[in-house]
Amino acid sequence: MKDASPQTIYLKDYQPFPFRIERVDLTFRLAPKTTRVISRIAFAPNPERAGRHDLFLHGEKLRLIAARIDGADVPAALLTVTDEGATVAAQALPDGPFLWEAEVEIDPEGNTALEGLYMSGGMYCTQCEAEGFRKITYYPDRPDVMAPFKVRIESDMPVMLSNGNPTASGPGWAEWDDPWPKPSYLFALVAGNLVNLPDSFTTRSGRKVDLNIWVRPGDLDRCAFAMDSLIRSMTWDEEAYGREYDLDVFNIVAVDDFNMGAMENKGLNIFNSKLVLASPETATDLDFERIEGVIAHEYFHNWTGNRITCRDWFQLCLKEGLTVFRDQQFTSAMRSEPVKRIEDVLSLRARQFREDMGPLAHPPRPSSFVEINNFYTATVYEKGAEVIGMLKRLVGDDGYARALDLYFDRHDGDAATIEDWLKVFEDATGRDLSQFKRWYTDAGTPRLSVSEDWRDGTLTLTFTQMTPPTPGQDTKLPRVIPIAVGLLNPNGDEILPTTILEMTEATQSFRFADLASRPVASILRGFSAPVVLEREVPASERAFLLAHDTDPFNRWEAGRALAKDVLVRMVTDDDAPSADYISALGRLLTDDSLDPAFRALCLRLPSEDDLAQTLAEAGRSPDPDRIHTARETLARTVAERLVRPLALTYDAMADRGPFSPDATAAGRRSLRVAALGLLNRIDGGARAQTLFDAAGNMTESAAALACLIEAGRAEAALPAFHERWKGNRLVIDKWFMIQVVHAAPHQAAEVAERLAAHPDFDWRNPNRARSLLGGIAANHAGFHHASGAAYRFYADWLLRLDPVNPQIAARLSTAFETWARYDADRRAMVAAELQRIRSAPGLSRDLSEMTGRILGL
Repeated sequence: MKDASPQTIYLKDYQPFPFRIERVDLTFRLAPKTTRVISRIAFAPNPERAGRHDLFLHGEKLRLIAARIDGADVPAALLTVTDEGATVAAQALPDGPFLWEAEVEIDPEGNTALEGLYMSGGMYCTQCEAEGFRKITYYPDRPDVMAPFKVRIESDMPVMLSNGNPTASGPGWAEWDDPWPKPSYLFALVAGNLVNLPDSFTTRSGRKVDLNIWVRPGDLDRCAFAMDSLIRSMTWDEEAYGREYDLDVFNIVAVDDFNMGAMENKGLNIFNSKLVLASPETATDLDFERIEGVIAHEYFHNWTGNRITCRDWFQLCLKEGLTVFRDQQFTSAMRSEPVKRIEDVLSLRARQFREDMGPLAHPPRPSSFVEINNFYTATVYEKGAEVIGMLKRLVGDDGYARALDLYFDRHDGDAATIEDWLKVFEDATGRDLSQFKRWYTDAGTPRLSVSEDWRDGTLTLTFTQMTPPTPGQDTKLPRVIPIAVGLLNPNGDEILPTTILEMTEATQSFRFADLASRPVASILRGFSAPVVLEREVPASERAFLLAHDTDPFNRWEAGRALAKDVLVRMVTDDDAPSADYISALGRLLTDDSLDPAFRALCLRLPSEDDLAQTLAEAGRSPDPDRIHTARETLARTVAERLVRPLALTYDAMADRGPFSPDATAAGRRSLRVAALGLLNRIDGGARAQTLFDAAGNMTESAAALACLIEAGRAEAALPAFHERWKGNRLVIDKWFMIQVVHAAPHQAAEVAERLAAHPDFDWRNPNRARSLLGGIAANHAGFHHASGAAYRFYADWLLRLDPVNPQIAARLSTAFETWARYDADRRAMVAAELQRIRSAPGLSRDLSEMTGRILGL
């Protein structure tokens, strides 16, 4: 295990590696506990680092058998081996190029951290991002060291895969060659008893690419949607970005034990099986959409991450933010653009805004880190994508296209930086982006307040921006904020189409003259910047925007704001649910001109965590019990007053033909289950039971099971569901999660304890661990129950997970990040659990860093 208190790494200390690599040859002799890895690496001095230097190669959990320079053993006196790596003294190295050879032994079967080469159900697989390659062999394991790799695999496994193109094979061996230079984090190897779904794709230049999705026997019938998503991704990337695939083969492998969602290794993408395997009976519509998006994301990395990678891990948001933005564009093109935008903002606010407003706040490009695995965050990914979206709005579609073409031309084969990225935009468009760069270097979510002045036919909008202090950054200078604005007249007609206002000052006014009557301003259309908009808006104006706004996002936003206003008053002042809000919701529900998926989003009430954050920002200590009660009361009241249109909608949205995962059919099902969730409050689970008994797809089956749990009628349904799906790993993950997410708050910890003792709870499997622990964390009132039982349960499991898989333990620990916003008793209980974790002997640096940051240490 890594040292729990290592030194902090700083961006300002970056220096190029003293050596370049011209070629890497690896031989793997696979054995579960004694795999031999033989490396031959051709080094040459790096002219960017003058003088003679020691050769330091990262290496962890390796048994060194032999080390040679140009065929001669490295003298023991000139070779230092530690837990962090091997150092060859400069005097042992020639002045010019040299060949390093090493033979090491590793234990894939004992690698429970799932970093490097490990075993999953008898299959060999790898995960090397960010720093897993150092657990395979001695190597400069950093993203700016790029080289072509040739790999030979020796094994009795029937399928042996690596990066690049297959070059030769025979009984018990296979060789692969990747001609494109890559950093070690993109290395991949898979060997196992696998079967494949084959297909092909012809690029726009006429090259045929062989496509394969490799899975375990028995899973082949659930790969067709993933293959279709891959082919559509390849087509879209050629059409939208002009990017053509560059190898002869593209392989995807589904792995059960995987810390991440998927990995973009060059030519050999390794996926968590939940993001490949799908059928109507076993996957929800959300699963289908996520598979489509992640398949696209990892494929798009071929250019934005692989051909152009990041110079160092501080630049992680360069490859991830850009690729998230590209996969969001793809999903918008495949499905509903407004619905996709709303879903992205919901995720951003739930995860990234929460991160920005707490002790884990950091810029998209941090200036330091202890453990890089802890920076695979919503800020790097989702906020990184939002920054690119803003940049595109500021320079326009044509400017964005020119800049991207220049980026690919200028930096193909490079390990690039944020400065490189912004420079291509400056060169392509002539803009000065020095102020815009603050979005990359400053943490926190700006607060954007607005006031209106109407006189003599002129509307003046005055905006003020302020970003609250974050850890290590007390003072924030103004940022460039693109504010999308439209104006509507009192009849609901649009008199000013969407216009981008470019705000650069702390306070700035914009005037709209020659108006016949005072308009209603629609501000921050499409969520044009990741800010919190602070604006006093009467309920009547929100209702007007909900009824008339031509911007779908702001129409939804108006309804959401109405709902939050109602719920906050219910929590703080014991107000009754608002009849005006429910009436407005009823009009929207019955408007058949609107996309069913959009209507489903409008029926979704703000989450309990969202309400807790809203109350905390207003200076109130949120009470999870009161929030839960208010939300349930509003949901029941909506159901009671809209029972007829909800029932009609529920019936009308039923599937009338064969199942389809497309956006239209999925939107209808989303509206149907949204209506069911409300009706369940008043029919005691009657409709849910009928649907559960007859459901022909997992979307409806899982929704019905959740409703039965909430209605207290799941005694028969839960064992029936388990009996039907006990052989399906991914569906049983759902079975665990649904129970804890929908448990009554006072029973959540008890339910979690019971499920943790279930024979099917394989806690070493990341998906299964996340299903239970992530589930109870998502049950806001249950996790924060006044007894503190869920806090203790969660901390116990973090301590159990940490020695086995520190990366998963650290990521799950973020459930505690909002602890400071609650009352003194809850704060004391969480602090005690965090301190208990930190005092555990042998704590990993992953979990040590995260708990320390959460505590503000």
